[in-house]
Amino acid sequence: MIALPIGIGLVIGALVGLLGGGGSILAVPALVYLAGQDLQQAVATSLLVVGITAVVAVIPRLRHRQINWRIGALFGAAGAATAFAGAAVNQMLPDELALALFAALMVGAGGRMLQEKPATGTACAVDGGRVNWRRCLPRTLAGGLAVGFLTGLLGVGGGFLIIPVLVLALGLPMPTAVGTSLVVVATNSAAGFAAHATEATLDVPATVAFTAAAVAAALVTGRVGARIHTDRLRRWFAWLVLTVAGLIAIQLTVDLFA
Repeated sequence: MIALPIGIGLVIGALVGLLGGGGSILAVPALVYLAGQDLQQAVATSLLVVGITAVVAVIPRLRHRQINWRIGALFGAAGAATAFAGAAVNQMLPDELALALFAALMVGAGGRMLQEKPATGTACAVDGGRVNWRRCLPRTLAGGLAVGFLTGLLGVGGGFLIIPVLVLALGLPMPTAVGTSLVVVATNSAAGFAAHATEATLDVPATVAFTAAAVAAALVTGRVGARIHTDRLRRWFAWLVLTVAGLIAIQLTVDLFA
């Protein structure tokens, strides 16, 4: 059934293109609960589709110069170094505990980003329209290491963890954080797919339909997102983070009393 992957792809692509995140954390449960894929297949499919979609979603933001390539490369490289450590710790934790930790982290990040004037870092202070990447190098590496570990530990992450760090800790403007997040998401997805590719067999027709729909949606919403006011984009992202955290909490509660 191709219609369902197309529908899921449109939603995932719209989120990635508009907000620079929200793809993998929603794609995996959608593929498992709606499309009937097993977890390994859903993870591999999600990583492939979200990675390709992130690459495409970068295109509309190139013209607006809303990407800091140095910070994106450094952040992604640092994260790759600790993702395996996080994955190793994950093997020792119950799934319920890992999900509860993730939901709590999302509530904290979403709540801070909903503040009228959130406490943002000044390490990457903008000077004449350009971000001083050297000044924020220590925080960039520290943020990448922490996010990489949490991504490996919790099995999801992407923009939901990257953007709050870029905005709250480094002080990047929201549009630049979204564009830079797409670079990191694409890098992490490529590495993750390479690690999972041998463990799962992809449903090729469904994956192609999923990818095509996600790419189309990302191109459209990416152009829209590049023009949206920073504060509005920040609030939209924060509410999406809190909504997903609430859904995770509800599912954990249902499972507890089932």
